[in-house]
Amino acid sequence: MLLVDDDDAFRSVLAAELTRMHFQVTAVATAAEALRQVVDHGPDVVLLDLRLPDVDGLEALRRIRQASPTTDVIMLTGHGSLDEAVESIRIGAFDYVTKPCPLDELDIRIRRALERQALRKRTTLLERGLTPPDLGSAFVGESPAFRQVMDVIERVAPTDSAVLITGETGTGKEMVDKLLHARSARRNRLFVVVECAALQETLLQSELFGHERGAFTGADRAKPGLFEVAHGGTIFLDEIGEVSLATQVKLLRVLDTSSFRHVGGTAEIHVDVRVLAATNRSLPDMVAQGAFREDLYYRLRTVELRLPALRDRRTDIDLLVRHFVRLMGERSAVRRHVGDAALDVLRQHDWPGNVRELMHVIEAATVVSEGPEILPEHLSIHARQAQARATTHPASTGRMPTLDEMERTHIERALEAAHGHRGHAASALGISERNLYRKLRTYGLLP
Repeated sequence: MLLVDDDDAFRSVLAAELTRMHFQVTAVATAAEALRQVVDHGPDVVLLDLRLPDVDGLEALRRIRQASPTTDVIMLTGHGSLDEAVESIRIGAFDYVTKPCPLDELDIRIRRALERQALRKRTTLLERGLTPPDLGSAFVGESPAFRQVMDVIERVAPTDSAVLITGETGTGKEMVDKLLHARSARRNRLFVVVECAALQETLLQSELFGHERGAFTGADRAKPGLFEVAHGGTIFLDEIGEVSLATQVKLLRVLDTSSFRHVGGTAEIHVDVRVLAATNRSLPDMVAQGAFREDLYYRLRTVELRLPALRDRRTDIDLLVRHFVRLMGERSAVRRHVGDAALDVLRQHDWPGNVRELMHVIEAATVVSEGPEILPEHLSIHARQAQARATTHPASTGRMPTLDEMERTHIERALEAAHGHRGHAASALGISERNLYRKLRTYGLLP
């Protein structure tokens, strides 16, 4: 805290009292000294007298605000300076206190300023966490299918068009959405992700659109929706194919009018949000079955980006393997390289879990390999391929395994490759985490 007052006695007494109240205080007598302190040390709060010997207090306020916009200034005013105090608030002062200052009142004003400082810092951290960096370097590939996707991303990213990302599980849909946001004019605003499949309908509507107090059991206070949180930025609706028809109606209204109402509310709320969506389901098939609104489908797919499966861009496998080996080496400080035999196994695999599965296979191989070279036996898919060959030729192994036995073994292998992470295993298997949980319970694989 910086105290600026030219009254030596007042400055000395107040500095001592503030120190006794556990504030760290620097006290100076002039605006010039105050400005030097602000530039050199950036105090959280400045207590600034309106009457200074070298510069008018309002001018000193302007200079301090210019030098350190995040510093809060509380003006110290005399009884006859109310108009100037009000003017100081207009210029940018946080508050003002009339001298002589009651210490309890001054303490309240200072702590309010410090609370705002803390809130500002938390908000900055939140925005940084919700604003993804440009992930362009994470997109690896030279195949025609991959280059075509990247070309479309470059063209559509700077626009505000709605984009529907489709493709199999593990092809990188959320990464594409983050890249679209990072290369748009909204890059410095929030990027809000909504996991549509993770919430039942009532909760999903509450998350998306907010609710009024008493809108449903447990709604003890009003809550803003994620469309409000994302105002000015981008909202990403992941697994949009899991949304109910009732919620689809409300989403269509937001896309058409940029407005909505809180659950249980009547007031219209207007937002400026870019909508991106992704799904691994066939929305045209769902439209034909009556499970997805046709008008919402066409509204979401102003531009559609279909991400190719890894088996359709096999020429990129070598590049991706080198990329993931380098990443794992940077993370673990353990250098590995993939041997030719292991690389052949990777090239021949069908990759049902796509790029995500490849990444987890490389990560697991990096951990289990003891030497510098990753060998076929270090690859979890090598064991699965061997098992598949054995089941193709049952005479060599005796009894034909049942379908349940094969499924259980496949799930065990997926969990092993994902180091026990159910979400990653479910993605590699192409099923939801809830479906995987049911199968684990059925096969007695839960810990």
